Amino acid sequence: MTQYKNLEEYNLEITDEVKSRYSSIINEIGEDLNRDGLLKTPERAAKAMLFLTQGYKQDAVEILKGAMFKESYDEMVIIKDIEVYSLCEHHMLPFFGKAHIAYIPNGHIVGLSKIPRVVDVFARRLQVQERLTNDILECINNTLKPQGVAVVIEASHMCMMMRGVQKQNSVTTTSGFRGQFEKIETRNEFLKLISSNLS
Repeated sequence: MTQYKNLEEYNLEITDEVKSRYSSIINEIGEDLNRDGLLKTPERAAKAMLFLTQGYKQDAVEILKGAMFKESYDEMVIIKDIEVYSLCEHHMLPFFGKAHIAYIPNGHIVGLSKIPRVVDVFARRLQVQERLTNDILECINNTLKPQGVAVVIEASHMCMMMRGVQKQNSVTTTSGFRGQFEKIETRNEFLKLISSNLS
């Protein structure tokens, strides 16, 4: 596992293998791989897929541990409206939306940019929204050991919008709570704050 890298660096052997598979798929659906617009599509698609699944090679725990600081602050810390882009493992179509995350420190805080990076690590894998929510929640809870942690994700799923039921305006919300956020008053404070416009 490596720490978070947002760089488009590709293993050439793996890229060539995935490129070959995309060439076969394009050919099988009846397209002409020699058409101008498709000449470089297998390579582009291979690199896109490797980028969108780079979370398998990243370690979210190490990201958090690399930016933990002793601090006596013990009130709620919220990072809301974190963009989420992932691939549904059922159809390999995108789902996208926002994550809202809070934790109550217990002797340590973490660099604020690390929370969105943890979201990216788990989102850049084949996922379902329910597991994504839990992966983020458990990683933060087990690594920071805070007094509590809360995660809410709101997302739209292309597998529902483009195919199947074809409902363009539906949004799926998932949530998870640990520690102090299992208390209704703390949970309600969090939910009120993520739904309000404080700017």
